[in-house]
Order: sequence, then structure tokens, then C-alpha cells
Amino acid sequence: VIFTTAKQDYAKKVLDVLDPKKKLIRHCLSQQDCLCACGCYWKDLTCLGRDLAKTVALDHTIQGITTQAANWILVPRWWGDPRDEELLHLIPVLGQLGHAVRTVGGQGGD
Repeated sequence: VIFTTAKQDYAKKVLDVLDPKKKLIRHCLSQQDCLCACGCYWKDLTCLGRDLAKTVALDHTIQGITTQAANWILVPRWWGDPRDEELLHLIPVLGQLGHAVRTVGGQGGD
């Protein structure tokens, strides 16, 4: 799932580049799915309709994550550097989280 504060048409253009064959990304939430307060858009993970105990989100900004702070992992903003491997460093952490969810839930996570 991609969740962005960008407008829907922009998000769609980015998804067309990231997943042109539409095989990797199942859902995209955009600005229209965010909460707006004081001119800022906030991502509320409850709109995913998933168990938040089994939900992790990655973002480069703390804007809007205070409502579910325990669910968010802050990552540096990507500036287009093809040598940036920051997300690769998270693979072991995400793997451990996935294992923990499968172990606790017994059936597997979302």
C-alpha cells in the first residue's frame, strides 16, 4: 500500500513509474484519504482498515504520524540518488517484524 499526502493524479503518475505492470502495489491512498487540519495533511492509518498491531508504515517526515507513532519508521528522504540503499538496510528489521507478527498471530500478518 502506498499512502501519500500528494494529490491523486500525481500519485498515479508516480505509481505508473514505480509499478508500470501493476503487480507490486495493490492500493494507493492519496491526499483525499488524509485528514486536513490547519492546512496540513495527516496520514491516519485507521483508514487502511487493518489491525494496527500488525501495521508498519515508513515515511520521511514526522508530519501526521503522532496519532499512531508506534506504527511508523522514519526514513531519510530520497533525493533521487541511485546509490541510496537506505531501504535495503531496513530489510532485516522488516523481516523480524514480519516474523514477530506471524509468531504472535499464528496465521501470518497483513
